[in-house]
Amino acid sequence: MHELENEQKPEKGIIAGLILKRNRDLDPQDTLDELTLLADTAGVEIVHQILQERDKMDPTYMVGLGKAEEILEAVKEHEAQVVIFDDDLSPAQTRNLETLIGVKIIDRSRLILDIFASRAQTREAQTQVELAQLIYMLPRLTRQWTHLSRQAGSAGGGGVGTRGPGETQLEVDRRATRHRIEVLQKALKRIAKQRVVSRQQRANIFQAALVGYTNAGKSTLMRALSGADVFIENRLFATLDSTTRKVSLGYNREILLSDTVGFIKKLPHHLIASFRSTLEEAIEADLLLHVIDVSHPAFMQQIETVNAVLAELGVAENPIKMIFNKTDRIEGTELKESLQMEFPDSAWISAQSGDGLDDLKLAIYSHLEGVRITRHLQIPQSEGKLLSDLYRVGEVLHTAYEGNDVILEIKLNELNARKLLPNNRYQLEPTA
Repeated sequence: MHELENEQKPEKGIIAGLILKRNRDLDPQDTLDELTLLADTAGVEIVHQILQERDKMDPTYMVGLGKAEEILEAVKEHEAQVVIFDDDLSPAQTRNLETLIGVKIIDRSRLILDIFASRAQTREAQTQVELAQLIYMLPRLTRQWTHLSRQAGSAGGGGVGTRGPGETQLEVDRRATRHRIEVLQKALKRIAKQRVVSRQQRANIFQAALVGYTNAGKSTLMRALSGADVFIENRLFATLDSTTRKVSLGYNREILLSDTVGFIKKLPHHLIASFRSTLEEAIEADLLLHVIDVSHPAFMQQIETVNAVLAELGVAENPIKMIFNKTDRIEGTELKESLQMEFPDSAWISAQSGDGLDDLKLAIYSHLEGVRITRHLQIPQSEGKLLSDLYRVGEVLHTAYEGNDVILEIKLNELNARKLLPNNRYQLEPTA
């Protein structure tokens, strides 16, 4: 009982959003609801939401002064300790709002960074999060030294010759922050090189990557397909680290499947840059599996968000298979029929119940196999690994031996042929 009394209560928070009139086609309530879920993930209990519609953003408070004062009254009424804005605030806006309202003011990017910091488990994720935090904080360092600058100004009367300890310390902090950013960027480059080596070692195995909006069910699908123990939680950004597991498709075929960090609306650009080494599992994949929570009311907007991030990563034109997940939560057949018309090559599954997983494996297998072409090869017996890989992924029609070489007649799809036999290596004669 004593432990329960001492248990720390969650912070009470208020969410504030701004919808510009030119963006009326967007659903502001959907983004506020998503921000509420993000706040819950960060351990903040949202007790009130405030939304304002304006022609343009207010440069002083983001929202207008009247709405800022309304937020102040709501903070007092609900005894809130934090106000979370749905869009990024400038350093000056943050300072002005904190001065007026008197509680902690954070924006969407800062909230996401806090969540990432609490979820980062591996050294790579921790490095990526720290880098993103420092990039976010660098232009905001001025706020940390306002009190010292005031002291310097009052002592010297302002003007030339009054650079005080606050400004000096600010420059020291900026240099230290920039240096740390450089150190972290170099560390991530080393990690990226290690990933390249790791991928090269498994280059002869077909690789697929799960991408999608956060909480779409990617980790649940990973566990269902691979049988591996993957962390699952019904919260946004439950996992940050890329996870790769071997998956059997049947037909004596296996692939490597990677899970990646989930995407979200208004995902800060520097976060995408910081997590690029993790997302390279998706960039280098032979097939992207775009997992969609079809039961979510805004799933079409989520599809657009994911496609936008994939375009930013330069992989929007790569082979992508749409996977509509959580089909057990929708009623009727009209939605499925209309989406199958729009996305005829899509898969329909419930990762939770396992419904549709066999069809999904067959679809991946069909994509993997593609059209097989018969090739005639002459390969030295010393190329043991290559021969093993060819027997594993191809259909050997005939084998003969000539001196120290193996003569193969084999059916291979284009993907495996490119991987195992670049530049038509060991080709005996033109393809039949």
